[in-house]
Amino acid sequence: MIGDRVPSSTAAASILREIFGGLANGFAFRLWDDTTVALGPGPARFTVVVHAPQTFRRLIRDPSPLNFAEAFVESAIDIEGDLFAAMEVADVVENLKVPLSVRLRLLATLWAA
Repeated sequence: MIGDRVPSSTAAASILREIFGGLANGFAFRLWDDTTVALGPGPARFTVVVHAPQTFRRLIRDPSPLNFAEAFVESAIDIEGDLFAAMEVADVVENLKVPLSVRLRLLATLWAA
């Protein structure tokens, strides 16, 4: 079943760059296989550590601050580094609008990888 497939870190990195690459703050994601995806200009002020591909899939389906907060409380993700910088990015992400056509294309990319 497609929902049970484990996304590749290569596909995940591509998706992260497309969704979050335009943000002005330097930060990073570290994926379940230790792949690090640096985003934004300059050095990463914080890193979001995603422990499992299932968590990544959940966050990409709904990249809202609430979903990230729930994943953090559940220890499905960790934040390493400047927590205040992470909250600044969360404010920007709250207003991030990813068009449905882009979301569908990215999800298709994720499942095809």
